[in-house]
Amino acid sequence: MLRQSKSPLLSLPGAVPAEGPDEGVAAHYGDLFREQRALAGGTGFVDLSHRGVLTVTGPDRLSWLHLLVTQHVSELPAGQATEALILSPHGHIEHALYLVDDGGTTWVHIEPGTQEALIAYLESMKFFYKVEVADRTDDFAVVHLPAGSIAETPEGVVARETPHGRDLFLPRASLTDFAAAHGPAAGVLAYEALRVEDHRPRLGLETDHRTIPHELGLIGVAVHLQKGCYRGQETVARVHNLGKPPRRLVFLHLDGSEVVLPAHGAPVRLAADGPEGRQIGFVTTSARHYEQGPIALALVKRNVPVDAPLLVGEGTAAAQEVVVEP
Repeated sequence: MLRQSKSPLLSLPGAVPAEGPDEGVAAHYGDLFREQRALAGGTGFVDLSHRGVLTVTGPDRLSWLHLLVTQHVSELPAGQATEALILSPHGHIEHALYLVDDGGTTWVHIEPGTQEALIAYLESMKFFYKVEVADRTDDFAVVHLPAGSIAETPEGVVARETPHGRDLFLPRASLTDFAAAHGPAAGVLAYEALRVEDHRPRLGLETDHRTIPHELGLIGVAVHLQKGCYRGQETVARVHNLGKPPRRLVFLHLDGSEVVLPAHGAPVRLAADGPEGRQIGFVTTSARHYEQGPIALALVKRNVPVDAPLLVGEGTAAAQEVVVEP
């Protein structure tokens, strides 16, 4: 069930509400490129309070999660962040989990509105294990501090430290006070532009109903190849050992003369075939970057030559960078 509650930080000066999957928080606060520069420089924060928050408690929590997710978490050290997926029986990505364990509780944040489906699946798999799963979205808000930030984690707040920054599981009631003490705020458009620059896929944008982890470069990031059985493992092993994924994620530099960014799902074609040529992929996320101009991620057929010029949408020229090797 998608929560429609709005962040109190939408009352900050200049705040413009985001749309689509990021509805409920600010797209920007009046200056997209300034906000990107601040994050890239290690200052400010991003309100991600629309994301779902789950906790898993109980003595069996890590060994139980280990059986369900693609990541090796049975011996996850306290304070160490990791990523994991839950796959369908056919190996398609259903959920993306961003985890950290504090020694007594496993904290997870997930895409907005996906918590009900994820909790239903986890509850169905509890069996005799001593675990409790709770939706904590109403009580805790995710706040992102960029890499290099010298801001201190508030006392008692659980943090996920990654190379891309720090995700805080902040009590929702303290969100306004946190913003006053740790500004300037940056909107999700700035956060997304840096995510695209870093080639990091996002559930629901870089994925569709048939996406497998190999297509997005998630082997070794969110998928551990040496762990025990989990749902969808057969597909992961088969593609890794015997085959090739049908598609691959690419990073695109878009022609900067275009005023409008291509939308999610915009077709990608070979430039040699022209704007009416056969579609060989689609745009997953596009953004305006403060240094690189318009950029995007896209899924294309595996056999598209890595140096082939592309056309996006109605004919926007695009040069590709390899994210996933063909």
